[in-house]
Amino acid sequence: MAQLSKNNKRLRIIPLGGLCEIGKNLTVFETDNDMIIVDCGVAFPEDDMPGIDAVIPDFTYVLENKDKLRAIVLTHGHEDHIGALPYFLKEINVPIYGTKLTLALVEKKLEDYNLASYANLQVVKHSEMIMKGDFCIEFIRTNHSIADACALAIITPCGIVIHTGDFKVDYTPIDGAPIDLMRFAELGEKGVLLLMADSTNAERRGFTMSERTVGATFDDIFSKTKGRIIVATFSSNIHRVQQIIDTAVKFNRKCVICGRSMVNVIDVAMQTGYMNHTEDTLIDIDDIDKYPPEELVVITTGSQGEPMSALTRMAVATHRQIDIVPGDTVIISASPIPGNEKPINKMIDELFKRGANVIYKSLAEVHVSGHACEEELKLMQAIVKPKYFMPVHGEFRMLTRHKNIAVSMGVPEENVFIMENGKVLEFCGDEIKTDETVTSGNILIDGLSVGDVGNIVLRDRRHLSEDGLIVVVMSINSDTGEMLAGPDIISRGFVYMRESEEMIAHIKDVAIEALNRTDSLSMPRKHDWALKKTGIRDAIHNYVYEQTKRNPMILPIIMEIPPKDSADDTES
Repeated sequence: MAQLSKNNKRLRIIPLGGLCEIGKNLTVFETDNDMIIVDCGVAFPEDDMPGIDAVIPDFTYVLENKDKLRAIVLTHGHEDHIGALPYFLKEINVPIYGTKLTLALVEKKLEDYNLASYANLQVVKHSEMIMKGDFCIEFIRTNHSIADACALAIITPCGIVIHTGDFKVDYTPIDGAPIDLMRFAELGEKGVLLLMADSTNAERRGFTMSERTVGATFDDIFSKTKGRIIVATFSSNIHRVQQIIDTAVKFNRKCVICGRSMVNVIDVAMQTGYMNHTEDTLIDIDDIDKYPPEELVVITTGSQGEPMSALTRMAVATHRQIDIVPGDTVIISASPIPGNEKPINKMIDELFKRGANVIYKSLAEVHVSGHACEEELKLMQAIVKPKYFMPVHGEFRMLTRHKNIAVSMGVPEENVFIMENGKVLEFCGDEIKTDETVTSGNILIDGLSVGDVGNIVLRDRRHLSEDGLIVVVMSINSDTGEMLAGPDIISRGFVYMRESEEMIAHIKDVAIEALNRTDSLSMPRKHDWALKKTGIRDAIHNYVYEQTKRNPMILPIIMEIPPKDSADDTES
């Protein structure tokens, strides 16, 4: 059994993303002298983040200790593990270690940010070790829904820490390289201080099915389908795409790749040798009309119903090159990311309306997860035999369920730590601390803006989206306070002005009354424009709410016009 170090060396483990949420995975491992980071990912914006493109972790703590940072170590190439690297590398340039495909995807991403030549990318192989200050990191082969995934065995001054990354146990993977359970068992015999394991499927009983089962389903569907076949899946799941291509070849069909991310990932996978195809299997999308429907397979993005994805645009007839027609068979080879059910169902409805036959997970085994279910999580506990356990990668209920699994496998409940982003798990001698907190949170990406959009801006966006806007414009003599023009009323997202002329007229009257009232209150200071705006805003708000029970954003605009004589003097 692992023992805590007696040399009073400190090990601090600090998750800055990925706990009590799905996405933006980033974990800091720190000693007194050195620091490494495991993964650096993004998250998709929530429904209450209108206009936000992505969410990244708050790097403040790392920036404050950048002199100690020795490396970034990546477990695999999914966006929730590598997507924040361009933003991080603009602040700190350190070596990045990962397997061949993972770093090829990172390099492709950095090219979009003109950072490819700036980054220090170091390719490692499974079973290879690297030394970084107080840390020795070993890369252990695992299986996931992307090739070249790995777990990490991190040898620290306090003991061995195993971070599984995202994993499942697949005995028959597409690339023929199953998870290295023997190495996990060897480390377990040596003594593992702490296990940090993927919790995504902790709520699911049994085992995760092998990726090969999807290939058998594709064979069955393709053999019975006469028309064109369109398959939507995650672009990063190159083993899934490889199976689609192999099945297409088996049934004498050509493949068309559709969607920018799909084209980019397949291009990288082909160049690095992780995918292959026979000559003339892949055809250009511009040549799609040269082949009859029964000879075509379209491999596309859009399995999550993203508004601008290729499949969604096909479903609403806005795709430039592909229209859904009766007789098409659409296979959605993915399961919904939590929260995406509604747009996916809407997209499926639109596909059915256009005459397509849609096949999705509830109808056929067209998708298997890349994450371990309960029995695989038990297996990991049994062979690693950790002294302490910290569930990672999941929402709070998933972490709690994983904790219960570990306890059922013999880990004392007091040795299981359900942490939060920013909370520090510290080992020092025989003492364990969990009471420290560092800066953490969300940095919002909006176009080229990084971190400029905060809670106040989001609140205003939600307000505008829910209740609309009323703009009140008036011109006032800057000397006397007399209204010279207006008020003009502009409504956006509140009422249609031509159909609400009576209400608009009343709003004008209310604005004039409020202006006159604030004039008497602000005497003799005619220039208290803030008081005037507040009075107009409050009066219109009260009137509108009384009439409609709605709370539009009200924006008074007062233009100060100098007296005519004053203007003449200025010109002279």
